[in-house]
Amino acid sequence: MAAAVAWFLAAAFLWRTSVPAGLKLPKLGPENYFSGSLLTRTAHYERFVRIDLVLSMAVTAVALLVLMRKAPRLARNTGLGPIGAGLIVAGIMLAVLWAVDIPFTLALRWWDGRHGLAEGSWAAWLAQTWSALGAAVPFVMLQVAIIMAFARRWPRNWWLPVTPIFLALATAFIVVLPYVIAGGIQRPDPLLQQDVQMLERREGVDVPVDVENVSNFTTQANAFAVGLGPTQRVVVWDTLLDHRFSEGEVRVVLAHEFGHVAHHDLWRGLGWFVLFAVPLTFAVARITARRGGLGDPGLLPYGFLVLFLLTTALTPLQNAVSRHIEANADWAALQAARDPASQQHLFEKFATTSLEQPNPPTWSYIFFDTHPTLMQRMAMAQAWKERR
Repeated sequence: MAAAVAWFLAAAFLWRTSVPAGLKLPKLGPENYFSGSLLTRTAHYERFVRIDLVLSMAVTAVALLVLMRKAPRLARNTGLGPIGAGLIVAGIMLAVLWAVDIPFTLALRWWDGRHGLAEGSWAAWLAQTWSALGAAVPFVMLQVAIIMAFARRWPRNWWLPVTPIFLALATAFIVVLPYVIAGGIQRPDPLLQQDVQMLERREGVDVPVDVENVSNFTTQANAFAVGLGPTQRVVVWDTLLDHRFSEGEVRVVLAHEFGHVAHHDLWRGLGWFVLFAVPLTFAVARITARRGGLGDPGLLPYGFLVLFLLTTALTPLQNAVSRHIEANADWAALQAARDPASQQHLFEKFATTSLEQPNPPTWSYIFFDTHPTLMQRMAMAQAWKERR
């Protein structure tokens, strides 16, 4: 009971927002802002994406069920110790999961190319995909080794020491991530830098702004805050600066990302990571302990399946948290840029430049959307204007 109370108190602290309490968003109809042909096109595009993602998740679950049957014998035949056998099983499991997911990843790349959202050759895209996989494998293998080492000693309670270790690894990853992506980074032009300095003064932050070259791979526009402490910065994709967006719209994007920095959202994200990780690792430990625990290398696919199912079940809650944080940053952008018209036009353009459906189906919104809908974001701009 005390743990549950502590969890909800921490969640209430992290849920704090600068959006005024009781703010009522006007109900906007998509048909009043988007043409019928564009609404049809965005719905058609995102329907394929949703089907692809759902099928990918289903095939992943089936692959893990098959690996559950094969893993015990495979682990026995390695001739290695438990952790060594576990790493072999984990490596094979990652390879299988990657292989069964490849058709769905290829389908998404083809679909994006067909709709003008992808650039570059298939060879370059595959090289980028392989690079991302190669960077992820050592990190996953390290996690497997840590879990097995503690699970062999404490089959039911390995989650107690492992959770803070994973928090430390996640923090280290966020700190070094700006260096990982530094290869395609350039400094912004002087005109953009003037907007940066003005917005930084208004939001009380001081972080570098970098431009990442992604136009060889995509036409979609994006920006994000990354890093912690001395490595924290805002990264803007060069596709946002290709003259499809006005200066006011670019300022809105910058103000949104500075809002994340001003409200310490990356630190808040780590806080939410802990709040989700503790019950998640606890549940995985207790469920797998009934079959002997994750110290047994043959049980690793079972543990991954349990984790996959629990994570899927938690996805709506995690998405709700993400949307709450993003809405807070949208409000910060309105307060700093003071340009609701540009903010509204920015979100209108996202329907064209990213084929984002303005008002997606409720089930998709709950399970897939980490940001408020375009209509919700446009309504917030109007609500801010009315309050002014």
